[in-house]
Amino acid sequence: MQINFKNLTIKSAHEHLLKGDFSVSELTQACIENIKKQNGELNVILEVYDDVMEQAEKADEIIKAGLGGPLTGIPLVLKDNILIEGKIASAASKILANHRATYDAFVIKKLREAGVVFIGRANMDEFAMGASTENSAYGVTKNPYDTTRVPGGSSGGSAVAVASNMSLCSLGTDTGGSVRQPSAFCGVVGLKPTYGAVSRRGAIAMGNSLDQIGPIAHTVEDVETIFNIISGYDLKDSTSHNDELREVYRNRNKKIKIKKLGVPISLLDTDGMDTEIKENFKKMIEDFKGLGYEIVNIEMPMSEYSLPVYYILMPAEVSTNLSRFDGIRYGEQKDGANLLEVYKNSRGVGFGVETRRRIILGTYVLSHGYYDAYYNKAKALRSLIEKEFDTIFKDVDAILMPTTPTPAFKIGEKIKDPVSMYLADIFTVSANIGGVPAISIPSGKTKEGLPIGFQIIAPKFCEDILFSLGKEYENLNKSR
Repeated sequence: MQINFKNLTIKSAHEHLLKGDFSVSELTQACIENIKKQNGELNVILEVYDDVMEQAEKADEIIKAGLGGPLTGIPLVLKDNILIEGKIASAASKILANHRATYDAFVIKKLREAGVVFIGRANMDEFAMGASTENSAYGVTKNPYDTTRVPGGSSGGSAVAVASNMSLCSLGTDTGGSVRQPSAFCGVVGLKPTYGAVSRRGAIAMGNSLDQIGPIAHTVEDVETIFNIISGYDLKDSTSHNDELREVYRNRNKKIKIKKLGVPISLLDTDGMDTEIKENFKKMIEDFKGLGYEIVNIEMPMSEYSLPVYYILMPAEVSTNLSRFDGIRYGEQKDGANLLEVYKNSRGVGFGVETRRRIILGTYVLSHGYYDAYYNKAKALRSLIEKEFDTIFKDVDAILMPTTPTPAFKIGEKIKDPVSMYLADIFTVSANIGGVPAISIPSGKTKEGLPIGFQIIAPKFCEDILFSLGKEYENLNKSR
């Protein structure tokens, strides 16, 4: 049957499934048809899982029995760095080309129990290193609003899958903006949870102290639904926070009931800030004023160092994490005169240009003589940035910021200029450095029809503030 994807959300699809308007199998097949029609041009889905219709049939049985929940039978796409048992998870790299996961990630286990249908795996920047999804061993993913432009990264495939109705939702990972930035570029909602709110077990690590798995969907409510399922304490993940500690953070911020939103006005003077992004953000501020919120100008002097701090800490962790991949057990392997040469040749071919660049940079900042000069100073600054967020949230409920300084840029425009590419993360990295939750929400389009997004940042473990504010904003736009 023909399914109308316009305004189809997790919530509305769930209602249709309960009414019998269509089955899970029909919804899943419709998503697969959308993949067949669009994937050749957009290069989003690396693999449709061979058991996807079997999953759909099981979900249909659960619904017919009157069981299941809001995610039962909902099609979902995974970023190619999240493990699902028996399936390939390559992180879009040749070095892991034939790597099959031996266990389910924590989030997969949670979603499987909720009855989600896993459609397949989405393209990404190799090992999540990039802001454009141009750094994949499997080709560039294109923006569905303009195929000459990037979808953002590194979770570009996950964002495009939702924007082009290849699935109703997806999972990505956010290390410095990798869920929020592509969500803004593709006109969907993307959440980076509090560090420690969602288990990282089963996500191929890029930066251990920064990575968080986050959902992407069409609405704030849909993202909230997924977050409520995947959030939770994982005893097997040392970075996962237990319920007691989460409650300590929440209680610390319960006294904030003053309906104040902080805006770092000075950020609007950032070099390279697009005029339309700036005007859209000003309009969004007026919208929140109209909703009864007091807008307060805040200063974030430490957070202005977030980008250089990020590009020291992240490559250092990359260098350590990727040292285990050698092409011996799986992936691309190149011969050599001895084991060391095989190792060097395999890594040279197996890793792409951007991945090699970050490994080299990380190795450099961790090397003797530079560890104190760079890495330790970056760690000290990180602590100051975390404290700055704590101080700001004593006075305001949340912070409003643009998600990106520009709309989606042209394919190839920044790929040869790493510094220019890194600046695409200028508004998103501070939330990762501070460990606080942030959500990107669509807020309009440019004159050329390219999506624009803004982000809301809240205190640790106060995702409920993000959802409340986000839904208020969405309802305001619906009423217009």
